[in-house]
Amino acid sequence: MSGSQSAEQPIWVQDRDTVIAKSADNQWRYQTPPDYSRTNEFIKKESLYSHLEGSLEAIVQNLVITFEMEASYKTNPQQWLSVAADKFRMITNGGPPHTAEDIVAVGTYNLFLGESQHYSSRAETFESSANIFTQAFPNGFLWEVIEVISGQPNVTFKWRHWGTFSGHYKEHAPTGETVEVVGVSIDRVTDDLKIESLEHYFDTSSFLGKLATGCPFHSQKSTDVTP
Repeated sequence: MSGSQSAEQPIWVQDRDTVIAKSADNQWRYQTPPDYSRTNEFIKKESLYSHLEGSLEAIVQNLVITFEMEASYKTNPQQWLSVAADKFRMITNGGPPHTAEDIVAVGTYNLFLGESQHYSSRAETFESSANIFTQAFPNGFLWEVIEVISGQPNVTFKWRHWGTFSGHYKEHAPTGETVEVVGVSIDRVTDDLKIESLEHYFDTSSFLGKLATGCPFHSQKSTDVTP
């Protein structure tokens, strides 16, 4: 993997919207392709890093956000362009490996967060977990690469996930503060830049603890936000 003009690279390491446009006839979770126009606006406003087009950081960032889109919205892993579907595995904080089919069944949030004081993946479905965090971060829970530490085949990189806690998290009222998670991932890729495995390392308890600091409420009802 090396920096070059993006037009020379596969579309799954180019723009996420290009992948969506090329996947119009795929099997979508909500029947139609997702619209990231609002998310893109917030990323432009709030991103701390501007990676040059075709740079290693830009390639890794585009690959991972394409994967996140496909994992969230495409229900047939064989239609995911970003992964080697039959080999793909994802591991979080040294836990068990999960297949693409596992992600389709239960969702990335459930596989990332597991069981803790402030979240129970066993109590949530794919849709309910997505709704919880869409409600907590109505302007999006955004993601970007900070730096790439090593190149392929085992691409190691540092990233940040952030969003404004302006909606309720379960029974906890919003604080209006920016919640940020910083982590490190190892992305094993094929020669044509498809993901064979992803290993994520980040502090899940700190992330959930920040959401559980809002004042608890029980009688107030918030308007649901459709994922």
